[in-house]
Amino acid sequence: MIEWYSDKKVGIYFDDIPRIGIRYILPSATLEEKKSIKKYPFMNKKTLKVQLVDKRKSKIYNFEIPKGYCYDGASVPRFFWRIIGANTDNKFLVAALIHDVLCENHSYIDNDRKFSSLVFNALLASSEVPAFKRFLMKNSVDIFQKIFCHWKK
Repeated sequence: MIEWYSDKKVGIYFDDIPRIGIRYILPSATLEEKKSIKKYPFMNKKTLKVQLVDKRKSKIYNFEIPKGYCYDGASVPRFFWRIIGANTDNKFLVAALIHDVLCENHSYIDNDRKFSSLVFNALLASSEVPAFKRFLMKNSVDIFQKIFCHWKK
């Protein structure tokens, strides 16, 4: 496993470098395919094995992200792009990939919303996103999760 990030709270490991691709609308695409690509323009290009370590609780979580998994990148509203950056910023893509998978699969980390936010923040840090932007993104995502993502804890 490749150590992607590690500190006193969290460890993040991948079996390979994440491979993220951009989905393009082709002239031959159906209306449904066009809608899907507009909504989820990014795709995991290779099955990715992920290991997350919650060092606070001494827990290890393992899961896979399948090849072809599509997602929207960072969910940064256009209004905040000048402050944070566009949702397509390549510094956000790995963090958004892992976080989107965790939001869709709470059981991967025992329904621990706070840990998902720690992982998101750690991945942003590993991409050298400045501390202020990470603070805004992590807290915005955490509030959104509390309200809309139906986490059990």
